[in-house]
Amino acid sequence: MTHPDLLIQGGTLLDPESGTTRQADVLIRNGMIAEIGAGLPADGVSALDASGKMVSPGWMDMHVHLREPGQEHKETIATGCAAAAFGGFTAVACMPNTSPAIHTRDVVEFIIDRASRTAVDVYPIAAVSMDRAGKKLTEMADLVEGGAVAFSDDGTPVSDSGLMRTALEYSSMLGRPIINHMEDLTLNPHGHMHEGEVSTRLGLPGIPGLAEEVMIARDILIAEATGGHVHVAHISTGRAVELVRDGKARGINVTAEVCAHHFALTDEAVAEHDFDTHYKMHPPLRPQSDVDAMKAGLADGTIDAICTDHAPHASFEKEVEFIAAPFGILGLETAWGLTGREIVKPGVLSVAEAVRKITIEPRRIMGIPQARLEVGAPANLTVFDATTEWTFEDSHIKSKSRNTPFVGHQMVGRAWAIYNKGRLVENA
Repeated sequence: MTHPDLLIQGGTLLDPESGTTRQADVLIRNGMIAEIGAGLPADGVSALDASGKMVSPGWMDMHVHLREPGQEHKETIATGCAAAAFGGFTAVACMPNTSPAIHTRDVVEFIIDRASRTAVDVYPIAAVSMDRAGKKLTEMADLVEGGAVAFSDDGTPVSDSGLMRTALEYSSMLGRPIINHMEDLTLNPHGHMHEGEVSTRLGLPGIPGLAEEVMIARDILIAEATGGHVHVAHISTGRAVELVRDGKARGINVTAEVCAHHFALTDEAVAEHDFDTHYKMHPPLRPQSDVDAMKAGLADGTIDAICTDHAPHASFEKEVEFIAAPFGILGLETAWGLTGREIVKPGVLSVAEAVRKITIEPRRIMGIPQARLEVGAPANLTVFDATTEWTFEDSHIKSKSRNTPFVGHQMVGRAWAIYNKGRLVENA
């Protein structure tokens, strides 16, 4: 709903950069923060009651799949942005495995134009290689001029080491990261879940953690040689976290993200839920020791950002045998509820620290201007809490697809509204 003028009353304002909070109202005029203070008069503008809730700079998910163009039966930019708004995100960065891929400037500009009609900012991540085929680099400078914020062939890795070296050299000149899907495919013989005790018991071909770790080690070494910025997408193993931790200690420009499902579920879920394809994702769910390592990596700063890898698939695509189903689940609607349940409530991170990983860090990694909760800044805000216990139901899904394992699961913490681009979206 368009709401260029709005008074957000009674909220606790959170600055995730400093970790400080204060009780204050926020007056928005013409989409800009006009005044911040206690007891501000409504003065003829609409009011949003934020009593008992927190207000922070708008959240960002730096790893989503919006499927448009070319796969609109799974998701569209409009439905993906609706899911983002429900989850509390005012911004997302979308991966290039669309059809056509986001490998030319016109596709970048098409996505930005479509997203301009929503309350959510969409930042396209362009492909590293044409058609994501791993052979020929895209026109990186032209893509950045068109609005691309990073480069990735996500869905598939950049397997050619020489191409990765050249990509990091070019992207470093442009001030943009390379986000690699970390997997050595020669170590993954068509696996469908984590290679380990559970896959052996179930008789399913596995995906070894080694496949992820070998690629991360390679990319960290290439980043060290080139001075480029490599970002580890959807990190999932304890050894991978150790490699990133070591790379950072050596001053290499490496950053990492973790998906909420990789700190909320283990590979036992595949057995416990009788081969339910909603538990099939890529990287796969790992053992408890890896889940614990994800939490430790978040706590010590090795893992910079929390993301979702929101990957919608149509029902007919998932309603097949486990080995025939595509990888991927929805994530935007449940990310904060899982973060509150698994990270904030147990004390792995404070509320401010958790919010930092979905506000400041994603924008820092991709060189996007920060959303600021200060007078004179564009109003880009999320209204939320970290304590509400609620059950995620099918009716909460705003995505065009339904492929989530979390229907019926308890969540802790909820996003209640976002405000961005002069638009207010409230979540009932």
